[in-house]
Amino acid sequence: MPLVKSSSPKAFRANVKAEVAAGKPVKQAVAIAYSVKREAAKPAPMKKK
Repeated sequence: MPLVKSSSPKAFRANVKAEVAAGKPVKQAVAIAYSVKREAAKPAPMKKK
């Protein structure tokens, strides 16, 4: 299942749960979830004309 690309707490918990269910250690799952949250919080790049 793909991770939720959002910076909300609900998405963060869902991502941690998904990674732990996939067999990853909890610390690694949390690190991955924080990484996804950080990427989702970035503003979208501006399109060139």
